[in-house]
Amino acid sequence: MEATIVTILALLFLSFVALGVFVTVKAVKAAKRGVDRTIDQARRTVEDTTLRAKSLGQTGAAGELARLRLSLRTSMRATQEALQAGVGEDASLKESLDLFHRLSAHGLELDDDLKRLEREPDRSWVSGQLPELAARTARITGSADALRRAARDRALKFAEDDLSALSAQIDVEAGALRHWTGPEHAPGAAGATGGATHGTTGTGSPTGQHGRTGPRAQDERSAITAPDPRRTTYSWEKSARPETTT
Repeated sequence: MEATIVTILALLFLSFVALGVFVTVKAVKAAKRGVDRTIDQARRTVEDTTLRAKSLGQTGAAGELARLRLSLRTSMRATQEALQAGVGEDASLKESLDLFHRLSAHGLELDDDLKRLEREPDRSWVSGQLPELAARTARITGSADALRRAARDRALKFAEDDLSALSAQIDVEAGALRHWTGPEHAPGAAGATGGATHGTTGTGSPTGQHGRTGPRAQDERSAITAPDPRRTTYSWEKSARPETTT
């Protein structure tokens, strides 16, 4: 019996240790992914800033290469963000995202070529390569822009259709709310009610104009004369203690 208890306790201890190791590993991996994303984002920001400075401050082949790289990176990043954000709500964008991944391979290859040419010492030869590189950049960025704009137009169309359907439903509901004619407002019911009212209204009747009594008359008087604040009680006040007669 004691051996069984010891075995169970040992198994529980090992289970807790294994669970702790698993949670620790998951937390470390998540932290590492977060750090990697932060480093990648910082590196992209620095590189984009450098390319923007070169494109504005340098002339000739160096400035043109920087402009091509900056245009390529900006277009590809904007398209990637748009497609990834929309694919969660529209499954049809998955095929567009797959096409973008194939296009990204060509974009990365072009970016590597442009990066290598930045270190090329023969500037005259680089200048001769610029027309072909500009054409490749225009084709890739044009395809990326087409995907991004089509996804945006699709999202706007769905939003417009949903808004139109919602507006139609609201119009129907508003019309139903304004349709207050019911059996109690029918002409016959109104005449019967009017007859009953005239039959019971008089100077000395309980429902007469000058002899009203009951809760409604009291409510009308209280609306004119404010209640005595000394008689007003609140739920958070303490109840009054009865006076002692000793």
